[in-house]
Amino acid sequence: SHKNWLNEFHKLLQIEKDEVINNQLNPTKPGLTMGEVLNLINNETKGNAVIVSDVGQHQMFACRYANFIKTRSSVTSGGLGTMGFALPAAIGAKMGVPNREVIAIIGDGGFQMTIQELGTILQTEVAVKIVVLNNSFLGMVRQWQELFFDKRYASTVMKNPNFVKIAEGYGIEAQSVSQRADLTTAIKTMLASKKAYFLEVMIAQEDNVFPMIPTGASVSDIRLS
Repeated sequence: SHKNWLNEFHKLLQIEKDEVINNQLNPTKPGLTMGEVLNLINNETKGNAVIVSDVGQHQMFACRYANFIKTRSSVTSGGLGTMGFALPAAIGAKMGVPNREVIAIIGDGGFQMTIQELGTILQTEVAVKIVVLNNSFLGMVRQWQELFFDKRYASTVMKNPNFVKIAEGYGIEAQSVSQRADLTTAIKTMLASKKAYFLEVMIAQEDNVFPMIPTGASVSDIRLS
């Protein structure tokens, strides 16, 4: 029956909460997770912000966990793979809805593909907020290499510049956090600013996004870890 069918899904949902969601949103292990960053942003914005996601693991986390109470609040390029999308898209979104908080969620790889748009922020003084989730990897590809290719990390390790200094060079207030105890205050500080703000969050390098389905597999082969 339909009721029994729904009951089966509720059982599966509880498994996912126990094995995936709770660990991602409220982690206890060392190292920051992308899920907890999105969860804290939700707590502070109450779902009122426009969230613009780039491409990669952080995109999966943003689209999965960001809360919205208004329409036209989630901006993403979906499955097009357009790394670098979020920063210019967030600038445009903020110009379109100047009275709403607009937050770009970007990885360290994608950020460098359109980092020059910090110059547009300097020129226009548009008050967009930038959150770079920095795991020093091209994370989505690295996750596949970890799970399916015995951690043979090839061309995914990122040697990054000092993003905070670069943002400050464009006149943007900036900070970097790596400790859980500092994260909530950093997000509050970012959201309290009336100007553009850059926040780098150092993420655990092997923070993975689940569930995922391996290539060529069926839903019954879905992985939770």
